[in-house]
Amino acid sequence: MTREQKISQVTIWGAIGNLLLTAFKLVAGLLGRSSAMIADAIHSLSDLVSDIVVLVMVKVSSKGVDKSHDYGHGKFETLATVVVAVILLWVGIELLIEGIGKIRLVIMGDTLPVPRQIALWAALISILVKEILYQWTSRVGKKVNSPAMITNAWHHRSDALSSIGAALGIGGAICFGGKWVILDPIVGCIISIFIVVIAVKMAIPALYELTDGSLPEEIEQQIIQLILSVDGVTNVHDLRTRRNGPIIIIGVHIVVDPNITVAKAHHLTVLAENAIRNQFGNETQISIHIEPTEEAE
Repeated sequence: MTREQKISQVTIWGAIGNLLLTAFKLVAGLLGRSSAMIADAIHSLSDLVSDIVVLVMVKVSSKGVDKSHDYGHGKFETLATVVVAVILLWVGIELLIEGIGKIRLVIMGDTLPVPRQIALWAALISILVKEILYQWTSRVGKKVNSPAMITNAWHHRSDALSSIGAALGIGGAICFGGKWVILDPIVGCIISIFIVVIAVKMAIPALYELTDGSLPEEIEQQIIQLILSVDGVTNVHDLRTRRNGPIIIIGVHIVVDPNITVAKAHHLTVLAENAIRNQFGNETQISIHIEPTEEAE
């Protein structure tokens, strides 16, 4: 199974789960008189949207190199990460605003309706299903090195966390009634802040990649050492690195003995490329410029 097929398989099952959960939680929220469950259903709907975004973007990113994209389409997957993170951020802020509004109403003396048990069962089922989807999506995302998929996995977990808040609030309201209904918005606000923090943490590295940020210093030093390990390469400079989705792009100058043949110099670049690809993958894109030693200039 190819990388694209693995991502699509998991994401499609996630989309099916989100579609069913959205419908079930919306009905449970309406029948169970639970505004928390209705909000949770909207959260699941946002997860469905993020699933669609990932499916479309990963399909595009897997096209590889063509006439219009000499370096491939990898950044479309990075763009998907940003889009999903923004959706996650929006959901977190919306839930936070809604939770604060409910807390304010209770403080001012208003009462919230006590939900019914169907809403509690919907929350418990949602927690189980969404945590399973999180574990599966996260594991495959790490295996295929897909930031968009890992971000989408956190969308599943954020929904599970939202359902935990809903379950606590609904359960507290059912058991104790009255002012205890405020548990729902309080827990919801705490979870919303967590969702916002996760979204920001995921968006920052993706935006860094979209603006052609360099690889971390430790990885660049590792690349330099791999090239210097080739017998015949005397120095390395002007190293430039960036990411294109899961693919690393490297440009570098290597210094060699000016008296060797062109064929020998080319052989050294092949050895350097092989050393880098053995470490970072066969799809790594490498451009090496050869320069003579300073003594020969």
